[in-house]
Amino acid sequence: MTHRSPTPSTLRRAARGTVAAGAGLAAAAALALAGTGTATARQAVAGSTTVGPAGHYFAADLTGNATFKAGSVTVTCTVSSSRPTSPTGTDDANRIPDAPDNSNAAGPVGGPLNAPTYGSCRTSMPGVWATITTSGSWGVSVRHGDPSTASLAMPRGGFVLKTSGLANCTVTAAPDGGATVAGGWTNGSPSKLSFVNAAVPVDVVGGFGCPTSATSSIFNAVYDITDVTDPASQITVTE
Repeated sequence: MTHRSPTPSTLRRAARGTVAAGAGLAAAAALALAGTGTATARQAVAGSTTVGPAGHYFAADLTGNATFKAGSVTVTCTVSSSRPTSPTGTDDANRIPDAPDNSNAAGPVGGPLNAPTYGSCRTSMPGVWATITTSGSWGVSVRHGDPSTASLAMPRGGFVLKTSGLANCTVTAAPDGGATVAGGWTNGSPSKLSFVNAAVPVDVVGGFGCPTSATSSIFNAVYDITDVTDPASQITVTE
């Protein structure tokens, strides 16, 4: 099934009940990312959602490691982040919608997200190195509940992992269209966006050592979500 890449206006509609779905979260993310990742948390008991502070910009920074497992190969990255275009932000990416769109009586609240970057990546295979390139229009949405949930949206081919050395592989996420990755949200200081064993559809090409039979990758990561507009504030998801 083919989907169109999300635009800021499309993602803003998530605040009125449409989950950001990327080009077809991604994706949480996230992610993140045609198929929908599954979170290990129980199904949320959803109600109204309010994300605050309204209009504030936020950053997402990896805490610990991000791992991607396809077949018998695992890639681990120690650096990942998604941040506003500038320190204070200049567009809607990584920005909580203004009131009243930061509240939704019966659904998620979401918006566009700058594509997360990944660095300092290694593989589980000796003599094999990995790099990750991201691109396109990503998005994120959250929904209050017990527990609160998140969705990371990514466009088609918005995540490409390449290995070099003894195995030359290319892993493309969401190869047939955009995808969403289901995750969880926890309020705190800072709040956290987490992805636990989230399935991401992938296409793997390459020669010896490449997991070419794999059609999905398992994604694990936890991100600290901080308020860039007012560092003394916390980004929260409430009723």
